[in-house]
Amino acid sequence: MSEYPNKERLINNLLSGLGAFLCISFLAFLNLSDYGSVWLIPPFGASMVLVMAVHESPLAQPKNILLGHILSAMSGVLIFSLMGTTFISIGLSVGLAVFVMASFNIIHPPAGANPIIAVLGGKGLSFVILPVAVGALFIVLFAIIYSKIIGRKYPSTSA
Repeated sequence: MSEYPNKERLINNLLSGLGAFLCISFLAFLNLSDYGSVWLIPPFGASMVLVMAVHESPLAQPKNILLGHILSAMSGVLIFSLMGTTFISIGLSVGLAVFVMASFNIIHPPAGANPIIAVLGGKGLSFVILPVAVGALFIVLFAIIYSKIIGRKYPSTSA
């Protein structure tokens, strides 16, 4: 077994980690600089794992990231507006998000956390726009640009 594939994998992994660092650091900078606005939510860290480390996966493709995050957040906002915060509403909001993502073939596992954030935080429609839609769009645009710079093929045409 040659040493080259291991070296290539190490470089690829370092580039993946660097991309995740750059993207999340920028969102964190905006989050910490723009008092009163939230730009960063924990599910974005999990999205970065997919988009940087397994960018060929259908789960990491732009439509999955964008629509998965947006529709999952909307599921949480809708259920919260109808039921408030209960153990049932939290479960129902995640169940609805899974149903919607599966029905539209836009599964993005990190987005499954958005309804929990929406219900526990009592979020309204503004949550769907910022941080969710704007942040997901930023991640996708960053991944496309970063991939071009480092010579990766993203989005994947086979996904």
